[in-house]
Amino acid sequence: MQQTTHPPGYFHRLSLRLAFTVGAAVTVLYLAPAFFIPTVPLWPTLPFGLATGFIAYLAAHRLLSARIELARSTLKAIRHHRFDNLEDSRLPHGDELNSLIWQVYRTGQTLEQEFQNFKKVESYRREFLGNVSHELKTPIFSIRGFAETLLGEALADPEVNRSFVEKILRNADRLTNLTNDITEISRIETGELKMTMAPFDLRRVARDVVELLEPIASENQVALRGQIPETLPPVLGDGNRIRQVLINLIENAIKYNNPGGQVELIARLTPTGEVKVSVVDDGIGLAPEHIARLTERFYRVDKSRSRSQGGTGLGLAIVKHILGAHDRTLMVESRPDQGSTFAISLPTIAPAVSPPSS
Repeated sequence: MQQTTHPPGYFHRLSLRLAFTVGAAVTVLYLAPAFFIPTVPLWPTLPFGLATGFIAYLAAHRLLSARIELARSTLKAIRHHRFDNLEDSRLPHGDELNSLIWQVYRTGQTLEQEFQNFKKVESYRREFLGNVSHELKTPIFSIRGFAETLLGEALADPEVNRSFVEKILRNADRLTNLTNDITEISRIETGELKMTMAPFDLRRVARDVVELLEPIASENQVALRGQIPETLPPVLGDGNRIRQVLINLIENAIKYNNPGGQVELIARLTPTGEVKVSVVDDGIGLAPEHIARLTERFYRVDKSRSRSQGGTGLGLAIVKHILGAHDRTLMVESRPDQGSTFAISLPTIAPAVSPPSS
């Protein structure tokens, strides 16, 4: 931020006003006795008043002008969203003027943070719209291409037209999944979709999820197993949303695995009294640079593999938002070609103790 200097006349005028007030006050005080005591000379009054006013001017100019100019230039820079030299206005606590400049500094800090957040959100919005546009174009173009081919000569070939109709349906399903996921994230972020926190049986949810995804795992030649202790206590959370989290994590573990691989859903009671749920696979794994970005919208490690299997790139973003609503985070450990572990933790609810029979 380049500090601009206000025309010095402003500060001279302010200092002159103070000097005139002080000089006039001193002059009046010096003249007062002369009206009652004739022997008091009047001739030194004007020079003495001028000298006092000049001293007052120098003192006012030295004490006030630099700091007022600093406050003025800082406010002007803030108005133009320039925060480079904001620290220049960070003065030590002293008199009221220093306190005022300190408040200017604090205001600038707050506005700088809000402005940076605004730019980040705006950049994120543009990137999101670009990603949505890109994700929509691919299936739309595919559907259009297959339909145009069918309208040509392909309708006469039963094998070709059946294959093309199946491809059209797959791309239509992809569009449906994409719009559903976008709607889901929007509802969570805007608070429209509320989490219903209540005790629920994690064992039942885990078993249902394993049973639901076993056909998908079998189709991909991946073994899916669950290790859920019978003694696992109830946990607190939104059971339906945690079920959605487990489905997304296990689907990803299956998708990014190799034929003959395995995926395990493991639940364990931790020493802290919480339940840790882990999805462990021996698949392709992740390089360290990918882990931090996994929950970003539309981020894909292997784009071609995700799209070929119908992925929208929003699954882990939804997981992040659901866990955030539970005040939880997704824990990830992974190494290339050695598999990955995705884990969450949930607070437990102590089972009710039956009163002793009388």
